[in-house]
Amino acid sequence: MNNPKKMTRRQFMSIAGGAAVHIGLPGVFIKLMDHENRALAAELRPDGRPRLPPGQHAIKAIVDMGGVQGPGRVPGWKLKIEGEIKKPTELGFEDLLALPRTKLTCDVHCVTGWTLLDSRWEGIRLTTLMERVAANKSVGFVIFEGHAGYSSSVPISEARKQNVILALNYADRPLPAAHGAPLRALVPDRYFYKSVKWLEGVKFSTVDEPGYYESRGYSNSADPWKEERFEESE
Repeated sequence: MNNPKKMTRRQFMSIAGGAAVHIGLPGVFIKLMDHENRALAAELRPDGRPRLPPGQHAIKAIVDMGGVQGPGRVPGWKLKIEGEIKKPTELGFEDLLALPRTKLTCDVHCVTGWTLLDSRWEGIRLTTLMERVAANKSVGFVIFEGHAGYSSSVPISEARKQNVILALNYADRPLPAAHGAPLRALVPDRYFYKSVKWLEGVKFSTVDEPGYYESRGYSNSADPWKEERFEESE
């Protein structure tokens, strides 16, 4: 990427509600009623934070996901794993299926303001992958590399959480192409642009590499409960 232009807060707010921002699950969706959202805002997670982060509006359903779609599950597809690890490798789809998997029900939060409740996923915990490739103790960040140059990163402390997975299934079915097949990252406790679709690589690094949208003004930390939607820029 060559000198990406960062957006100001005003520019962000002017497009955040529309289909121009393809960073989460844009499309047709049905919002919950206001009283339902107020009830959700009063619910607490096990960690004590509100279930519905500030500035979010819960939705009931979505139709599709945006972005530049990858080729999907094709013969010869490989996930490249590299960086500060002892066992750099490439894993095919069948290799991933052979790894231990976990099911996860979680809420996901789009930076544009919607929250999808109780989404159902199945995949491989990132910690499982880290153990397989023997990540070095010096690793500070995990960089997810997707199709068409899209990427994002999370600190190793976030990557080690038990709810961070590489997802193979969504809503009890194989991950659809529009949702990131054959593999996508899922980082539920960060805005959804951190959950890279059409995953092609995972890199373990001692230094951070801000991703596609982060380089254009979106927050690199992306904490929904702190409303870290964008970096301040004039």
